[in-house]
Amino acid sequence: MKKTLALTLGLATSLMAATSGFAADKLTLQLKWVTQGQFAGYYVAKDKGFYDEAGLDIEIKAGGPDIAPPQVIVGGGADVIVDWMPSALASREKGVPLVNIAQPFKRSGMMLTCLKETGITSPDDFANKTLGVWFFGNEYPFLSWMSQLGLATDGSDGGVTVLKQGFNVDPLLQKQADCVSTMTYNEYWQIIDAGLSEDDLVTFKYENAGVATLEDGLYVLESSLEDPAMVDKLARFVQASMKGWRYAEENPDEAADIVLENDDTGAQTEEHQRRMVREVAKLTAGTDGRLSEDDYNRTVETLLAGGSDPVISAPPSGAWTSVVTDKMM
Repeated sequence: MKKTLALTLGLATSLMAATSGFAADKLTLQLKWVTQGQFAGYYVAKDKGFYDEAGLDIEIKAGGPDIAPPQVIVGGGADVIVDWMPSALASREKGVPLVNIAQPFKRSGMMLTCLKETGITSPDDFANKTLGVWFFGNEYPFLSWMSQLGLATDGSDGGVTVLKQGFNVDPLLQKQADCVSTMTYNEYWQIIDAGLSEDDLVTFKYENAGVATLEDGLYVLESSLEDPAMVDKLARFVQASMKGWRYAEENPDEAADIVLENDDTGAQTEEHQRRMVREVAKLTAGTDGRLSEDDYNRTVETLLAGGSDPVISAPPSGAWTSVVTDKMM
C-alpha cells in the first residue's frame, strides 16, 4: 500500500508540475560533441516544448574536443551526459560510477572508408595497408575487429599500420592512409564534400563486421538513481527526448534547422546538417529508448576482445539499468 501510494503521489506531482504553475524541474544535459544533427532529438524536444510539457527545464550544453562528459558530470556540471558505451565503461572501471539509463541510438554509424584505388574490396585486403583510427576509447572496436581478422596492428608485415587520426578526414584526402574512420552521418560526407564521389570509395560498417559498440547513450551517476524524485525527472526527460527523436525522424529538415538555430559558432551548414539528421534517423529509428541487453552484451564482449590492452578488464556490474525506462513506460 505504501509503495502504491508513493507511486501515485509521484505521478501526481509530475502531472502538477507539467500542468500547473509549479516551477519546472531543472536538468542539465552535457552532449558528447558540438551542436550538430547527432543531437537533434534533444534540441527538437526543447524547441517544440516537449520538455515543458513534461514539467522540465532542460539546459543543453554543447561538447567539443576539450570537453569530456564523464569529467563534467563528476564535477557537478551536468545531471545527464551523452556518451559512447566504450568511454562510459572505461570511466566506470576507473572509478566514475556511470550508469546507462537509456539508449536512443540503436545502431552504430561507425565505419572505415577506403579509397577504391587502393585495391581494397573486402576486409581481407586490409593487410599491409595504413588505416586511420580514432583513439580516446574509439579504437577498441577497431582493435577487436583486427584481432578477429588475425591482423597485427603494429605495422609488421602482413598486419596493418595504424595512423592516429584526428576528428577529420585529411589522412585520406592527402593519401596518408588507405582508409579512415568515419561516421555514416558526418565524416563520410566530409569526404564527398571535399570532391570525391561515392564511386571513389569503399565502406565497411562495423555493424556488418559484428564488432559495433553502442554509441550515443544517456548516462547518470549511480547516486542519481537513489533518489526517487530524480528517477521521476529522468523518466520524464527520456520520454520527452524520445518524442523529440521521433519528431526529428519524421521532420528531418525542420529538425536540422532547429539545430542550426542553436549553433552559436555558425560553423555548420544547412546542407550538411539536414543530411546528418536524415542519416542519424537511421540509427535511432524503431527504438523507444530502452537498452537491449543483447546489444549491451555484444558491446562488452567486443571491448573485452580488443587486443592485448582491452578497454575494460572484466565484465562490468551495474553499468546499466532499466529503472528509468520502466518508469517511463
